[in-house]
Amino acid sequence: MPSTLKATLPYPPTVNHYWLLGNKRLYISPEGRQYRRRVAGILVGAPTFLGRLSVEIGVHPPDHRKRDLDNVPKAVLDALQHAGLFDDDNQIDRLVVARAGVAKPGAVEVRISELD
Repeated sequence: MPSTLKATLPYPPTVNHYWLLGNKRLYISPEGRQYRRRVAGILVGAPTFLGRLSVEIGVHPPDHRKRDLDNVPKAVLDALQHAGLFDDDNQIDRLVVARAGVAKPGAVEVRISELD
């Protein structure tokens, strides 16, 4: 039976606040590093997934402002990988991202399942 993990995580920083460009290289900002640490702290003891994966992300924005849904998954997946849930996001064969209701201060619901 495939393993599954469900978790509620903080809303990530925007792409423009997660990565910065300096000295001709892209790096993770202090805000991005803090987000990674928060996610890793929430997921202490979570399993490591070794096979092919399905990832579902329910996005609960913090308010009703217009937001691009496609800006959320990259930071979330990077934080999940950094937390040790999988070795590389190239393990993901199925990725579903859906907008959910507004929830202050914002959150993402993640479900990771191993594919058969």
